[in-house]
Amino acid sequence: MPKTNYRIGQIVPSSNTTMETEIPAMLTARQLVRPERFTFHSSRMRMKTVRKEELAAMDAESDRCALELSDARVDVLGYACLVAIMSMGHGYHRASEQRLRARTEENGGNAPVVTSAGALVDALKVIGAKRIALVAPYMKPLTELVVDYIRNEGFEVTHWRALEIPDNLEVGRHDPARLPGIVAGMDTRDVDAIVLSACVQMPSLPSVAKVEAMTGKPVVTAAIATTYAMLKALDLEPVVPGAGALLSGAY
Repeated sequence: MPKTNYRIGQIVPSSNTTMETEIPAMLTARQLVRPERFTFHSSRMRMKTVRKEELAAMDAESDRCALELSDARVDVLGYACLVAIMSMGHGYHRASEQRLRARTEENGGNAPVVTSAGALVDALKVIGAKRIALVAPYMKPLTELVVDYIRNEGFEVTHWRALEIPDNLEVGRHDPARLPGIVAGMDTRDVDAIVLSACVQMPSLPSVAKVEAMTGKPVVTAAIATTYAMLKALDLEPVVPGAGALLSGAY
């Protein structure tokens, strides 16, 4: 019998309320069109305000979280904080993924690790985007770090908006229905793709289809990219109905 039941592990900031909503929503929607079934398991790292110092302290807890999740013998781990990785220096997602996977191996529960930061970078490569527009909830200096990180990976970020919400709980309360209006105020004519939420805490899933229809461009978010990366890591078809171009089956 082929394997059909998978345990999805998430390493989540303690104040994150969105990643355990959007990723299960996508993988539950996938269950309507594919036979695989998923359960969801999380471990938390302390973080309340989105500041560089607090993010670095939080990232130091990710090893413990990987160990805890590997105790549950999860099949894949997702590190659910994009800015924590990107604020640690260029290319850090590769080092983080390697180190956390080593923790699962040492614990006898070897499982692939994806970071939302690495997943977003890879998603842009998958859809062949070169020039992007980006929306992030962070304060301007952190948003500039994110933009710089993505540029260092070979992309042109031609337009970006920082919503400047410092409190992570408030980021989770940002109404996704406001995102189409925010994108409408940006010049997206010359971009190949739109990153509607460069943050796994800012809800965006309900507005993805609307922004794709409005702009005629593929739309990705950190959560959508992470779901794609998890499915690929599990050798499963990256298809989710209603989750934008990346998970449409076209890639």
